[in-house]
Amino acid sequence: MMDVSGLTLTEIEKTQLIKPSIGGVILFSRNFESMEQIKSLIKDIRQINKDLLIATDHEGGRVQRFKQGFTHLPAMAKLGELYDQNPQQAIKKAFSCGFVLAYELLDIGVDFSFAPVLDLDHGNSCVIGDRAFHSSPTVVVELAGCLIQGMHQAGMKCVGKHFPGHGFVVADSHLDLPIDNRSMDDLLPDIAPFKNLTNHGLDALMPAHVVYPQVDDKPAGFSAKWIKDILQGQLKFKGVIFSDDLSMQGAHFIEDIADRVSASLDSGCDMALICNHPELVAQVIDKDWGVNAKLQLMQGFYGFKSDKISHQQHLAIIRDLL
Repeated sequence: MMDVSGLTLTEIEKTQLIKPSIGGVILFSRNFESMEQIKSLIKDIRQINKDLLIATDHEGGRVQRFKQGFTHLPAMAKLGELYDQNPQQAIKKAFSCGFVLAYELLDIGVDFSFAPVLDLDHGNSCVIGDRAFHSSPTVVVELAGCLIQGMHQAGMKCVGKHFPGHGFVVADSHLDLPIDNRSMDDLLPDIAPFKNLTNHGLDALMPAHVVYPQVDDKPAGFSAKWIKDILQGQLKFKGVIFSDDLSMQGAHFIEDIADRVSASLDSGCDMALICNHPELVAQVIDKDWGVNAKLQLMQGFYGFKSDKISHQQHLAIIRDLL
């Protein structure tokens, strides 16, 4: 999965998008100027290659790439705070947040968002922080589960992140390679949301660029121990696995980008993301990485059915959070 540089496609990007190695496009704030423009960009991408998955990071709070013309959803921690006061209200609003999130993206042609965050809020991590629902695994499971149900009702698949948990480490994996020195037993609460949602709607998952040396010396996103043995073997996860961005500092323990992609796919990831570095995409785009039919399960746009009444009803439910 690659990104594109601006508001319209360049000629180079048009030739790249038809390459067999490219399976999707992730969109960022720089790709958005207006509702009309983003719809046109997505239409152009689909005209070049109708099978590409189109995704974005649309969690709410500080991680929401498109704002003007969209509902600016609350940070998920707001739902956690509400849960502490009124669990039933929080559950209801989580479902509606999921519906609104998914509906507004599908309506412009985006297949899915890399959401929800399933990390626990340990109070340590600036990069996770209020993106997490709560510090309690039970509350995260309940709220994230309802958010996922809302996304599903609108017609969108979900991507839980960042397995097995990014919330304990202080370092930001965009800038550094964080190390979580806890034992497997101590990691179990962080793993619990991923484990419990595996059989309750978790369509896809993104591993963390974090090293857990008590379990493996490789970051989770490059670790067959974490992905094949624990996630797929012990937790019985059968969904799609997306790497986190392979240009992030947390992925730089492997120097060569082709080796990075290869290590990511070999460890069990179904799709590798390379963002913000077109020169890295150019180095791997002509290699044969194979075709993974499982990825087509993430398509949402082609099956989308407009339902403006339901959208307005769910918007009314969450209005006091906005």
